Amino acid sequence: MISLQYPPFNFRIKEEDGKEWIFDEFRKQWVRLTPEEWVRQNMLQYLVQVKKYPASLIAIEKEIAVGEMRKRFDILVYKNACPWMIIECKEMNVLLNDSVLKQVLNYNISLQTPYVVISNGTSVFGFALQNGIMEQIQELPSF
Repeated sequence: MISLQYPPFNFRIKEEDGKEWIFDEFRKQWVRLTPEEWVRQNMLQYLVQVKKYPASLIAIEKEIAVGEMRKRFDILVYKNACPWMIIECKEMNVLLNDSVLKQVLNYNISLQTPYVVISNGTSVFGFALQNGIMEQIQELPSF
């Protein structure tokens, strides 16, 4: 498991029609503040503030083709104009199990990133994929 210390960040949150919204600094828009979105926003701040990944090379919730189906990944980091790391975020009460890992690996069939990460905010697991071998990593790679 990867140990992360999320950095402090002054998130902009508002309530409208009885629902909470958070301003996504990356997408430059207000999005519904769901438990999964909270995990995604904290992960994004970790990537940019702590790991120094360039915000301009991070895509959030974009649609991809997975076989005949259309799916949306949570976070995709690019490096050298290629997909480099895919991150699947789940809300905190979701157990990170084989099903979650299979989900992100299915997304990665078309993306072919060398790194896959799954997180529920408290637990984070990462894997390096190389030559058909998947190896668990103990920390997120440096950019």
